[in-house]
Amino acid sequence: MANKSTKNLGRDAMDSPSALNPMVGVSRSELLQAVGGLLRSTLTSPRITARHVGKLGKETLKIVKGQSELAPHPKDKRFHDPVWKSNPFYRAGLQYWMAWGKQVDEWAGELRMGELERARSRFVLGMITDALSPTNTLLGNPAAVKQAYATGGASLWRGLKNVYSDITTNGGMPLQVDKRPFEVGKNLATSEGSVVFRSELLELIQYKPTTPNVHKIPLLQIPPQINKFYVADLTPDKSVVRFLVSQGIQLFLVSWRNPTKQHASWDLAKYVDALEEASDVVMKITGQKRLNITAACSGGITASCFVSAMAAKKDKRVNAFTMQVCVLDGRTTDSEVGVLVSPRGIEIARQISKRKGILEGDELAKVFAWLRPNDLVWNYVVNNYLLGEDPPAFDVLYWNNDTTNLPAGLHSDYLDIYEVKPFATPGPTFFAGHELDMGQVTQDLFIVAGVTDHITPWKACYRTTKLIGSRNIKFVLANSGHIQSLINPPGNPKSKYYMADKLPESADEWMTSAEEHEGSWWPEWSTWLTQRSGDEKKAPTKLGHKAYPPLLAAPGSYVFE
Repeated sequence: MANKSTKNLGRDAMDSPSALNPMVGVSRSELLQAVGGLLRSTLTSPRITARHVGKLGKETLKIVKGQSELAPHPKDKRFHDPVWKSNPFYRAGLQYWMAWGKQVDEWAGELRMGELERARSRFVLGMITDALSPTNTLLGNPAAVKQAYATGGASLWRGLKNVYSDITTNGGMPLQVDKRPFEVGKNLATSEGSVVFRSELLELIQYKPTTPNVHKIPLLQIPPQINKFYVADLTPDKSVVRFLVSQGIQLFLVSWRNPTKQHASWDLAKYVDALEEASDVVMKITGQKRLNITAACSGGITASCFVSAMAAKKDKRVNAFTMQVCVLDGRTTDSEVGVLVSPRGIEIARQISKRKGILEGDELAKVFAWLRPNDLVWNYVVNNYLLGEDPPAFDVLYWNNDTTNLPAGLHSDYLDIYEVKPFATPGPTFFAGHELDMGQVTQDLFIVAGVTDHITPWKACYRTTKLIGSRNIKFVLANSGHIQSLINPPGNPKSKYYMADKLPESADEWMTSAEEHEGSWWPEWSTWLTQRSGDEKKAPTKLGHKAYPPLLAAPGSYVFE
């Protein structure tokens, strides 16, 4: 059984899945360029360097005398052990590390360099400072020392075994999750349904109704291609699938195929065509001429292209649209990672996936881990190696580590979205096989974002309200991060969300007028969705259609590739 610290470790990592930023990539040349800029500025600013060396010396003297007032942030869980306060040796080590990090950051802030170069330098220096934290070493971590003493050295032996296992089976990265308790189709993705259609790109799952009556207009859920679909049907108590069918929604869900290098040519246009084909099947099975769609993260990008493509063809099949934690107009200023992205870095990332045919899921996960090392590397180094504990057995982390590849064609299109910004361009722009024009997307729109989402920052999500031609947009802000904003079932006493009647020009203006609501946003969405799902009818007793009979039970076969 996981101890309390291991459980906290898993919760801390829940909101650090793979997303768009690591798809753009950070090349070694960008990191070296940041270091080179620091060295050049150091040589041309000797007085600034000398001043901060002097400040570090003065603070060091205070530390030696026991007069330093430096203390970690109360929420920094690395230093919660009382030894950091009571033991003068540990307290001095912590304070010197903090003093060094403080002066390094201030030094980089004063060096003569451009703002972009400065931001890059401070980001790299921050990564180095985090790596040098005393908690990342055995003797510098009081919890690890106490664990070794209490176990008679057994924790150190277990830690060495974990190191060996990660080197030989996990590409040298610390394992983030204990996968043993989980099995897809057994205790994950267990909602009852059937695959009713399969193409080379996707399987279409229809879920069995759980209410006597259902709304006539069906809902098609479009997941990201970056991870597998079953985050929507994780466990019975964390399943938006079960929630939606309990609300009388006829639910269909796409399960994308995990591509290999032979599928390198699959681009965004091909995925849009696949969605059009799947939506044809949904309407045929339900006997409807319209359907609603919902999509999250990079799936929202694909869905937006699909809705735009239908608008370009004057096809009115999409009735209403829900977009969750998705950014269409990404900017380097949205996150600190963005400062490391450059046109040259984008082109390098494009050429690498083109050469391999795919962007490998495991490599994508490694890139993101090193962009968030405290949450996704050093926490596990301490837990797995220094404390000798198993990583947490969390369902969300299992799903996040069940990685998928991206075909080179789709990866290239995603890079274009980051660089060219076709969604933010007024008027039609040829993209993804059609004249993309978000001004022509006029369906009612429900947008969800997360306050603490560092992957798709909520203010960037809010910009979508100004890109789309719809006059009826509801923007909801959950008080959580990327994944917790999605997995937000009713019943969590800590859940809350914000809404406002109007959508002013800026996100900050919106927040000043937003009203706080207790609980999950799912019921709010359910009300909005059912109002746009037509009248009720008797629930079908069988899944599929004579033209599209059930092929196999959910969760299908593509999810296991």
